[in-house]
Amino acid sequence: MPRKPNYDFERREREKNKAAEAAKKAQAKADRKAAEQATPDADAPDGA
Repeated sequence: MPRKPNYDFERREREKNKAAEAAKKAQAKADRKAAEQATPDADAPDGA
């Protein structure tokens, strides 16, 4: 016998997974930006 669908729960689970994935990507982007700020560019002039 098939189960009765619980659309609200399934939608909340999809949204939660999507939000977690977006947060993971945002954190990775912030980490990359912080790493770029921490390491000076080789092309940047010194003391200009």
